[in-house]
Amino acid sequence: MESRDFGISITAGTIFKTVLILAGAWLLYTLQNIVLVLLTAIVIASAIEPAVEAFARRKVPRVLAVLFVYVLLFGTFFGIFFFFVPSLFSDLAAFIAALPVYLETFNQWVAYDEYASFFGPQGAPVISTDVLMEGMRGYLGAAGLYGNAFSAIANVFGGVLSFLFIVVFSFYFAVLRTGVDDFLRVVTPLRYQEYVLDLWERSRRKIGLWMQGQLLLAIIVGTLVYLGLTILGVKHALLLAVIAALFEIIPVFGPILAAIPAIVIALIGGGFTLGLLTTALYVIVQQFENHLIYPLVVTRVVGVPPLLVILALIVGGQLAGFLGVLLSVPIAATIQELAKDIRGWRVMPERESSG
Repeated sequence: MESRDFGISITAGTIFKTVLILAGAWLLYTLQNIVLVLLTAIVIASAIEPAVEAFARRKVPRVLAVLFVYVLLFGTFFGIFFFFVPSLFSDLAAFIAALPVYLETFNQWVAYDEYASFFGPQGAPVISTDVLMEGMRGYLGAAGLYGNAFSAIANVFGGVLSFLFIVVFSFYFAVLRTGVDDFLRVVTPLRYQEYVLDLWERSRRKIGLWMQGQLLLAIIVGTLVYLGLTILGVKHALLLAVIAALFEIIPVFGPILAAIPAIVIALIGGGFTLGLLTTALYVIVQQFENHLIYPLVVTRVVGVPPLLVILALIVGGQLAGFLGVLLSVPIAATIQELAKDIRGWRVMPERESSG
């Protein structure tokens, strides 16, 4: 029987490429904060690009168009902060003050025999008011609420300096129409530049539309929930509407999670009838969203699957906190485009060989 010897040849080029890849990975890990800042700036610049283009089509100079969009964004932010946030914090304070009553009523309600059976042989869980309130006081004290709102925002974006860098870089990328393209040319090997730029253009379009769609969706759903809860007379309508708007970023499960506290508050504060009406309100809003708002607003994006969005949000939040959540779906959209290209490359040789 003939024996064969197998050898593995490792060239100097292979060693050099391996060392280069490892060094690049180490550099990215070491400079992860800078990488997050750059990626966030790119995503923000991509999100405002359609608005900038709309002004540019009306012969407005690009610098002025970007400046106007930024002034509009910051004006909206500060307007919300001064007129909306105080009411929100007031509603939040009232909710915290009433929380012991809510919890006590809830514990009494689930202790009834007809309801306790739903929780199995162990019986209904008893929520400790003292433990929950102590935890909330510690969290809210660390956040500083209204007095330290600017500091909290800065911490969310990784510090004041990181926040300023995000603003400056995103402004730069937006002003220079090819700003991101030029950046990608610098960091991409020459033979891959054409493909990387094409991949980025497709991803940028998807990222921009997704972010605009989610923002519009959150505003519409939050407004509908606020109006509905106010008409029904459910307490803390503003706080619950903000929760509904924020949870819109989570596909499928977000609206369900947002509805739970509203239904519980309605049941405790207004009885079974108000709880049923509140449930009906959220179901109607959800149906309106699924059959009218979502198809018109969000499905303009060439689908980012809901499961992929949920996984991306979880992974992004675990790896990089708020910035990770902000970047998770755009990165997932880019990976989806890349995977689509890889599948195409595999299919093409098969078609050529069969032809």
